[in-house]
Amino acid sequence: MKFQIDRDAFLAGLQQVQHVVSTRTTLPILSNVLIQATDGMLRLTTTDLDVGVSVSVKANVEEDGSTTLPARRLVTIIRELPSTEIQIDIDADNAASIRCGPSFFKILGLNSEEFPPPPDLEGAREFTIPQKLLKDSLKKTSYAISTDETRYVLNGINCSFKNNTLIMVATDGRRLAMVESEVEFPAGNEVDVIIPTKAVNELQRLLKEDGGDLRMRVTDNQVTFELNNSHLYSKRIEGNYPNYRQVIPGAPNHRINLEREVLLNAVHRVSLLASDKSNSVKLRFEEDQLQISANSPEIGEASETLAINYKGSPMSIAFNPEFTMAPLRNLDQDTVYLDLIDEMSPGVFKIDEPFLYVIMPMRVSH
Repeated sequence: MKFQIDRDAFLAGLQQVQHVVSTRTTLPILSNVLIQATDGMLRLTTTDLDVGVSVSVKANVEEDGSTTLPARRLVTIIRELPSTEIQIDIDADNAASIRCGPSFFKILGLNSEEFPPPPDLEGAREFTIPQKLLKDSLKKTSYAISTDETRYVLNGINCSFKNNTLIMVATDGRRLAMVESEVEFPAGNEVDVIIPTKAVNELQRLLKEDGGDLRMRVTDNQVTFELNNSHLYSKRIEGNYPNYRQVIPGAPNHRINLEREVLLNAVHRVSLLASDKSNSVKLRFEEDQLQISANSPEIGEASETLAINYKGSPMSIAFNPEFTMAPLRNLDQDTVYLDLIDEMSPGVFKIDEPFLYVIMPMRVSH
């Protein structure tokens, strides 16, 4: 196997697939990247048996073939080479000779036949989704994915395809982010699928704002995405996602219009004096003003007052500051609405699009 390739193109391709490579694998082949050279293209693939990603890069292929090379070491070498053409020869023992200008490296690989095969997608349900839409939806929800491994079904985003609507939900039990989008698909394709965190992270790396449509396919145990000369496949999280509808509060008693960035910056500043123990900021609503405060007996206190349009009776509610800032950071709209029922019920952030974010209140000391 023999090919020449532009160093920058090779590095970009390797960097797209290297995140999947596990550092703690007991199988040496899983530390390697599968390199397949044919028809003027190089296909690079990595997997950890749960998530796999492959990308195609143009190359001048003199001899077709395939091998696997240590992924991280290869990236380190290619990154250090000058921006010019690289010549790579692989011998029958999977040893790769890498030449670039005056530099020469030889690294030892493993036979490509040991590399796990891609999943079988027979009978898959297929969906066509604009990349921009999916990128935006993941940005609005993925920060709320649970990291608690004991609640495995929450370690991903639940995607529900029903009635030409895609509903994406992430929750960790203390907050919930949900976004709805119109997506056309055949009625027989209706399905719920939980995409694991690692696949969500890889997908966010691959998606492009201006990348056109992607193809998503779902089988009983796999979900795959084809986009931009790349292919991402992942095991689905098995199990049923909890009924998230029941935690979404009913009609609010107050809807408060807030400037997203002003609120984000104020909460950020005040949270500097929230302690690890209490870790809350208090929002006090009075006529036409909002006071945001944090108080830690062992550190000190901070407060900031914003002018807002509020006509109800005074009320206070406390939230985790990080949970309050997360949606504000990931939305683009200038205005957000905070729906409140009372001091003990969850608050709900909304925008002028089908999105909501439910946040549980914390105990406040008056």
